Amino acid sequence: MSLKGKKILVGVSGSIAAYKSAHLVRLLVKEEAEVKVILTEAAAEFITPLTLGTVSKNAVIQSFTTSDPSTWHNHVELGLWADIMLIAPATAHTLAKCAHGICDSVLLATYLSARCTVVFAPAMDLDMYAHFSTEESLHKLIKNGNLIIEPNDGELASGLVGKGRMAEPEEICDYLKNLSQIDPFYENKKVLITAGPSQEDLDPVRFISNHSSGKMAYALASAFKHAGAQVTLVSGPVSLAPLNGIKVLKVRSADEFHQAVNKNQADQDILVFAAAIADYKPAVLATQKIKKSSDDMSISLQKTVDVALEAGKNKKNGQLHVGFALETHDAQTHAAGKLERKNFDLIVLNTLENAGAGFKHDTNKISILDKKGRKIDFDLKSKTEVAQDILTAIKTYSTL
Repeated sequence: MSLKGKKILVGVSGSIAAYKSAHLVRLLVKEEAEVKVILTEAAAEFITPLTLGTVSKNAVIQSFTTSDPSTWHNHVELGLWADIMLIAPATAHTLAKCAHGICDSVLLATYLSARCTVVFAPAMDLDMYAHFSTEESLHKLIKNGNLIIEPNDGELASGLVGKGRMAEPEEICDYLKNLSQIDPFYENKKVLITAGPSQEDLDPVRFISNHSSGKMAYALASAFKHAGAQVTLVSGPVSLAPLNGIKVLKVRSADEFHQAVNKNQADQDILVFAAAIADYKPAVLATQKIKKSSDDMSISLQKTVDVALEAGKNKKNGQLHVGFALETHDAQTHAAGKLERKNFDLIVLNTLENAGAGFKHDTNKISILDKKGRKIDFDLKSKTEVAQDILTAIKTYSTL
């Protein structure tokens, strides 16, 4: 839970909440992080570079140029320098520019150059935060691997009351501490995670698949990496951005998932089966597009290889397997059956009966069952937070 030695790049954009940035930077420095600040032109109307430079102990960056004509602020070097880039406050203007790659300032150029984890702490009035354009910006940023610290409800600068207040500096600092935690339990452990849907070809044009977005598995991969693990992600077709520092094996079909898991299983300490792999595939793969010929059409299906089941048969001593179960009815009974049948140590259960859970959402509501007979229920949370709960459950199970 320490930020000691972490290189944190703080971007401050033009919101009244910028007055909190000095306290935030001071807290990060107090945690022994090395902090550099990028201040936008608009933000400088709310807080001075002198204040932020004093508390950060580094000169504040406001533009590409410096007072010395022979030097400049290299945004590429800044992006590579940082372990974490934090934009707080993040205005609707800044969120939109980051989401769409509009590069018209040193802050935006640095964001586009960053290879590290990027965290946004939005701050704006409630109607601005609820506006469809802001929602689209946030969705696009999350989809591409950025993290969002949701604003709080409360009194806003406009006098209105609602969601839009930037999270308090203490909350942001705690969030970064949890994000940056190297856990001795996970450090250098090898973790393999399956992600996303499979696609089972019917003909050269069509395939059978499902609605899995891969968001939960990608959030888990990021959580394991930040905890110190060496992560391999076996990913079906998703529209998510690659994760830095994580080996990705791209696959499509159940057979390809099976081959990738089988090839890599022996070296792993933990396997997490989060992919939604099709249970059936067309019995015959047509070599040409099947043409419409009548009102009805029948397709003969056959079972696909059960990747988790086969991996469970080859499970080695000390290896831990975690399964997922997405159910629509009799959820706990079905999950418990999978836990036993597929030789899982733990299984993460979610059900489409719960609003905000399951495919495509940025949130999830889970229960975790384990082989020792325990069941833990969790509230609806962001998938980033759910991933942390799953890591905690794995560690607790392993150390009992």
